[in-house]
Amino acid sequence: MKSSVTPRIGTSTVRRAVARDAKRLTRLVRGSRAYEGQYAAMVADYRVGRDYIEAHRVFVAVEGDGPDGRVLGFYSLLLAAQELDLLFVADEAQGRGIGRLLVAHMESEARAAGLDRVRVVSHPPAEGFYRGVGAVRTGTAPASPPAVGWDRPEFAFVIPPAVPATDRDRAAPAGA
Repeated sequence: MKSSVTPRIGTSTVRRAVARDAKRLTRLVRGSRAYEGQYAAMVADYRVGRDYIEAHRVFVAVEGDGPDGRVLGFYSLLLAAQELDLLFVADEAQGRGIGRLLVAHMESEARAAGLDRVRVVSHPPAEGFYRGVGAVRTGTAPASPPAVGWDRPEFAFVIPPAVPATDRDRAAPAGA
């Protein structure tokens, strides 16, 4: 399935991840300042492997158009589970709209796949981000030691169906 959108912010674009991105994505996860202190153990040995990229819908935001552009962030959408499994933005790229770009792309991919909602179990410090991009708090995922020793907020993105172009045209006010 080809992405229904090619979002762009400045020179940043979103593309499908490929196996050779695995090391860069792993470094992004392990180097995230959001996982310092009490959260460090969760990502210390985390690996985004080639097999994971090939098995799931993983997309990267890159600076520039080439395959070797600098990775600014990425997400993984698990269609069968209807879940956003991973979403990371490089520390130096935060505050530039990359997270919003990735969420918009994820919503488009979910819609194209026929999903009406996408579940997210959030890292506690990311709760404000998810609320800010339209996710609705649905509960709390309990700690699951030893990997995760803290409760995590649980969210859902409600994915409205696509509006066909003819319906959009009818709904537009005259002169718009």
